[in-house]
Amino acid sequence: MKIADKKAVAIEFTLKDDKGEVIETSVGKDPLWFLQGLGNLVPGLEKALEGRGAGETVDVTLPPADAYGDRDEKEVRKVPLRRFKAPRVQVGGRYQVQLDDGLRVVSVKSVSGDYALVDGNHPLAGRTLHFLVKIVEVRDATGEELEHGHVHGPEGHGHGHHHH
Repeated sequence: MKIADKKAVAIEFTLKDDKGEVIETSVGKDPLWFLQGLGNLVPGLEKALEGRGAGETVDVTLPPADAYGDRDEKEVRKVPLRRFKAPRVQVGGRYQVQLDDGLRVVSVKSVSGDYALVDGNHPLAGRTLHFLVKIVEVRDATGEELEHGHVHGPEGHGHGHHHH
């Protein structure tokens, strides 16, 4: 079976940056399950996997536009500490914070007084990414999976929740 919209796909992947440093890998862990065509993965990776089948390996380099987008310096801004959902705010941490445009996850760059300087960009925004992907399994998604927009995993309990 080939990867197409609304197929459930299991992949093993290694994600590296420009310098070849490993950012993240699923090798040695459970494969990552996702639904093709629903934006579970970055756009360039979905495109690269389209039409491929189990057992194939896909090696793809994605510019920021096909991955997490370019950095937007407007996303770096000062936010009052009281807007954070956390009791303590530490530099380098990632937190949910209530901004004018809704609840966002941000990285804290610095804290001074009652304000934190935060960066709302995705940590991988503005970076060229290298994905090495091995396709483990391709199957039809169930009606329930399509309704929920993610895969329920082999035992049907919540393996699909740790998406990137």
